[in-house]
Amino acid sequence: MNRTTVPLPLRTGAAVVGVAGMLALAGCSGAADAEGQSDAGTTSDAGTNGGSTGDYADGTYTAEGSYQTPETVETISVTLTLADGVVTEVEVTGDPQARETEQYQGQFIDGIEEEVVGVAIDELAVDRVAGSSLTSGGFNAAVEDIKEQAAA
Repeated sequence: MNRTTVPLPLRTGAAVVGVAGMLALAGCSGAADAEGQSDAGTTSDAGTNGGSTGDYADGTYTAEGSYQTPETVETISVTLTLADGVVTEVEVTGDPQARETEQYQGQFIDGIEEEVVGVAIDELAVDRVAGSSLTSGGFNAAVEDIKEQAAA
């Protein structure tokens, strides 16, 4: 068997890479056009982040987010104030069902302002705040709901 063949996964992989490359190039073209369009109507350079923050109405919005802990499902309430798509104020309140949750929600609430004020809502995704990681899931869920509410 002196035949030289390229294994199927390599040939398929090359085809996938080729198609992915074409899609990436096509996506770049659309992203540049969309960015150019959103910048055309912008009168302020402050906090535009490539035009992504002009999509939200200024105001104060509240939503609840829930998350699973080992003991229970917990819920927090998130209130964000937006100006030009950027968070200017944040308030988080909790209603902990478990004793340990009370501690972690308290740590999260104490540290969240430093993490989100001044950040564009489209760039907002917290992961761990002041040692609390599960509460972030509820916060991020609430932020997604607020994005829908504030969509202009």
